[in-house]
Amino acid sequence: MLSIVLIGTGNVAQQLYAALDNKKGVKIIQVIGRDKKKLTAFKNCPNTATNFEHILDSNIYIIAVNDDSIFPVAQHFKNISGLLVHTSGTIPLSILPPSVRRGVFYPLQTISKERKIDFSAVPICIEAENSEDYDVLKELANAISNQVQIMTSDQRKLVHLAAVFVNNFTNHLYHIGSEICNEAEVPFTILNQLILETAKKATQTPVLNAQTGPAIRNDKLTMKQQLELLNNKNYRDIYSVISNSIQKTHGNKL
Repeated sequence: MLSIVLIGTGNVAQQLYAALDNKKGVKIIQVIGRDKKKLTAFKNCPNTATNFEHILDSNIYIIAVNDDSIFPVAQHFKNISGLLVHTSGTIPLSILPPSVRRGVFYPLQTISKERKIDFSAVPICIEAENSEDYDVLKELANAISNQVQIMTSDQRKLVHLAAVFVNNFTNHLYHIGSEICNEAEVPFTILNQLILETAKKATQTPVLNAQTGPAIRNDKLTMKQQLELLNNKNYRDIYSVISNSIQKTHGNKL
């Protein structure tokens, strides 16, 4: 049985708690978080705390906080005997105290509190400093996921960058699209099937070959007209930068 102390009360902490709670071979024995109100989301946990005065002995300590807080939080765990890990996509393993066994347990998924995550299909990227700790992290990851991937800090940093492009930036483009639909007094849902088909193609065919639109066709008149329709200068800049990037990437097709 792997015992776990979970540190954090945000999106990742709450989703990991839901995924790990009552899983065979895993037991969350304590949740630590600064906000007492947010700790109510972990009411099934036998022990919750708002400070680091009484940290329980555990096999694994999972720091699931924002990137800037990982280092100061980790300083409270310099004398533990268990494995200390964080869940960040960008922060290196080396930020954790060298006096402890340390690792990374990074779920590669967009995570919000209000949406239940099926972790069985979520890649869990793990990193450790020795084979024994890798085995511990594999056991933990296998308890919730069918996809466990060993990665170095440098690899994980690049994969997270790729995730920012395909998720965070794409979601912002969805927001821009929704504003344009609102201006046209047409529901954003009219784009649902286009969004789904685009995502399906990206997972089933080489993305380079899936590109369509006025930029790759070099439809100069259409692009000029669409730029004129955009009243927001920031959106015009985004349109121009992305269109220019598409054309440079597919220059041999123009």
